[in-house]
Amino acid sequence: MMDSAEKNSVPEEGQNTYVIDSENAGELARLMHQDQMLTRGMGGLLPEFPEGAPLPEGGRVLDLACGPGGWALELAFAYPKVEVIGVDISQAVIEYTRAQAWSRGLQNAHFQVMNVMQPLAFPDATFDLVNGRLLLGFMLPGAWPKLLAECRRLLKPGGVIRLTEAEPALTTSPALERFQALCCEALKKAGQSFSADGRHFGITPVLPKLVRQAGFREVKLRASAVEWSMGTEAHYPVFKDYLMGLELIRPFLIKMGVGTPQELEHLAQLAVAEMQQEEFCGLYSLLTVWGYAPQD
Repeated sequence: MMDSAEKNSVPEEGQNTYVIDSENAGELARLMHQDQMLTRGMGGLLPEFPEGAPLPEGGRVLDLACGPGGWALELAFAYPKVEVIGVDISQAVIEYTRAQAWSRGLQNAHFQVMNVMQPLAFPDATFDLVNGRLLLGFMLPGAWPKLLAECRRLLKPGGVIRLTEAEPALTTSPALERFQALCCEALKKAGQSFSADGRHFGITPVLPKLVRQAGFREVKLRASAVEWSMGTEAHYPVFKDYLMGLELIRPFLIKMGVGTPQELEHLAQLAVAEMQQEEFCGLYSLLTVWGYAPQD
């Protein structure tokens, strides 16, 4: 049971529940960098489909909470005969993605302002593929069944839902482990966690069942592991993501009362130092879950 402070902190579904200020230029830069890092770490745009993506010529793809549009723009470039539509709650972010699509000459990439925790303004059976990555940054547990039901409505018969989520990284940095623990605690207090005890995000173990319960068939899982130990190719890209994230998420942690500005600043400085030590080891794991809309 939640205490009174925790109850008061649980957000309404209509509000922007993203844990970092999405209008912050630093967050836009971080997400642009993270998009590239994730796609590389996961083995490509659609590594679950080695025999060819479920994208027929003239097909349509929806990218949920697309952020700066990294995945959607890359997909539009790779599949010029497929229409890719990204939606995000932030007007500023959508304006950025539109400018990126225009500058790259991607006439098959389009972006619209929408809140994916609300009904989406598309007709039934519009898309061949609906994609979402790291939605845990804003999704409420109670909103997942509604979103998945909406995805099923939007998918053509036999269309694919594809979702990728993560838990905190496993590392040898005591300070980073502590900082991540505070993030988990804050999400739990905010009512944005599936974790039973606030020690992790809790999204990965429940995601396959949520997809099955929404009526999708042949639900499958694929794990990706990115080693970012010192000396590996992935170290700096993941370190850079954390370097920015440790600063940008602090207002949320302060708001949720899990640390003072001074405590969090000191902890972040220690984490940055420890991540750059020669003996540092880190593993960032992601889980992709996909399934098919019923044919009948």
